[in-house]
Amino acid sequence: MDLLGLSGPAPDPVPDGELICSAKGCREQAAWGLLWNNPKLHTPERRKVWLACDQHREHLEQFLASRSFWKQTVAVAELDRVP
Repeated sequence: MDLLGLSGPAPDPVPDGELICSAKGCREQAAWGLLWNNPKLHTPERRKVWLACDQHREHLEQFLASRSFWKQTVAVAELDRVP
């Protein structure tokens, strides 16, 4: 986990506005961006983003890691936003 700054490829930007946890059925405010990449679908430098609240962060990291997709977790404040 790199909380001091992003190292490596820049993640996909996330929509501006309210950021909601990506866990199924969760409507909590996201605090974390989980950066991941599916090597069968994405170029090596691509970083997709799932959002996570404190409660679901570990579960979502484990889900991605079990598939060798998880790359890094950062605070949502470090993610680029798009309108």
